[in-house]
Amino acid sequence: MSGPVNKTDTCQVDFYLLGESSPGAAKLACRLALMALERKQKIFIITASEASSEQLDELMWQYPEGRFIPHARAGELDSAKAPVNIGTLSRLKPADVVINLCAEAVVQPERFSRVLEIVPYDDNEKEASRVKFRIYRNLGLNPQTHEINK
Repeated sequence: MSGPVNKTDTCQVDFYLLGESSPGAAKLACRLALMALERKQKIFIITASEASSEQLDELMWQYPEGRFIPHARAGELDSAKAPVNIGTLSRLKPADVVINLCAEAVVQPERFSRVLEIVPYDDNEKEASRVKFRIYRNLGLNPQTHEINK
């Protein structure tokens, strides 16, 4: 008889709780992507919409200041060659690290080494993150939380 499958070795899920003075979800996504990039990992950043993808694409050309994050929008020519892809959940491609900026949980998170969830500061927007936390826990994962205050 076998016990439950332990998926905690398969995918690490981290929730980053934005504080009042935090830089915002998009800027934190850029910083997290840069850290993963320095570890030579392939990153996919999920946005809520094509418009959000476009805004993040523009931000990545300017932030963090003095650094360049090589990236492409998912579906663009040569996007497979870029270490960072940006797109909606429906465009999710294989990656080492997924940074999730949308309200839905990542389906089959065990396909990835890490899933990074950014929790908005606004109370009205936090409920989706609570639901995602429960979904990951119900999948046998053990999400960790980190407070971001600057």
